[in-house]
Amino acid sequence: MNNANLCQVADLADIKDEIVEIRRHIHQHPELSFEEVDTAALVAARLEQWGFAVTRHIGGNGLVGTLRVGSSGRSIGLRADMDALPILEETGLPYASGKHGTMHACGHDGHTAMLLGAARQLARTRNFDGTLNLIFQPAEEAGFNSGAQKMLEDGLFERFPCDAIFGIHNHPGVAAGTFMFRSGPFMAACDTVKIRIVGRGSHAARPHLSVDPVVTAASLVMALQTVVSRNIDPMETAVITVGALHAGNASNVIPEYATLDISVRSFKEDVRALLEERIRALVASHVDSYGARAEIDYLRGYPVLVNSSAETEFARSVAEELVGPEHVIAPFGPIAGSEDFAYYLQQRPGCFLRVGNGQGQPMLHNAHYDFNDDNIPVGAAYWTRLVERYLAARPG
Repeated sequence: MNNANLCQVADLADIKDEIVEIRRHIHQHPELSFEEVDTAALVAARLEQWGFAVTRHIGGNGLVGTLRVGSSGRSIGLRADMDALPILEETGLPYASGKHGTMHACGHDGHTAMLLGAARQLARTRNFDGTLNLIFQPAEEAGFNSGAQKMLEDGLFERFPCDAIFGIHNHPGVAAGTFMFRSGPFMAACDTVKIRIVGRGSHAARPHLSVDPVVTAASLVMALQTVVSRNIDPMETAVITVGALHAGNASNVIPEYATLDISVRSFKEDVRALLEERIRALVASHVDSYGARAEIDYLRGYPVLVNSSAETEFARSVAEELVGPEHVIAPFGPIAGSEDFAYYLQQRPGCFLRVGNGQGQPMLHNAHYDFNDDNIPVGAAYWTRLVERYLAARPG
């Protein structure tokens, strides 16, 4: 194919302001997982305006915009997530969240905007031959029973066949417009463990009459750190983080119970299974040694995200064509964060990639985070070129 006919970043210059405005509108009106009604309506209206056939309410607030060009039977899926997070925004931006305690702190507003930019460009150029499915997904941040799972349960790939599927996430700490790829395991499985330590309350001055769940919980936090260091092969990757510990309400009262919320990350199924086995055993025995009782709720979350090799190599080559090899990092990672895009990759080949959000920028899930609008024309051009290459138009 003649690369001169393929999309360039400069081709998006005339619509950048339009797409940036959409991104900032979404940012100003964030919606939590499974509540993306207005965001989905905005996306659907734009897609229909540009000539896409839109199917709504897939897996809840999910939708698919479909555009068919030519006669080829090939098809491709591109996915963007739409939900926000329960975080109080502290950016001070003129387009900051207007919904107290909710903000786009992970850049899903930007992911949606980049895909809409590609939709706008592909609809007006139609430089491909086949079926394009743009998947706008709810509830990526849900952790369990997420938007990807719900869309798949609603027959996503049966209703909208995709030979391959691709997705993208921004990455603070790397220069904007830099693309990152890794074949194979790329992002971790994530499980959540909720532990309730049941003791016996007492007056703070009479600790001998209690079974102190606070002391038990504090000791358990330290003991849990040995699960990885003394059970997992040091050549493997695993993380156990106690993200929340709650107990009591007063300094002179030993409470009845304490609760811990734990995040567990891994990259291999056998490591994942071993982590669960050792955490359950350690928690039960350790808490029992203090005379307390443990109630364990072990919740399996997103699986390991595994990129297929051929599609990752293809996606990397498109990025190198578009921005040059100096703006591509491959291999990159692995990343201990998790993504429900992993469920799509269990059913179809594809690639989930990253694009830099800027060096020195606030991390994801941070109250000061904002998506870098410089990525909008770059990301939209990347998606456009990837479709043009994957669904290459026949000459003549």
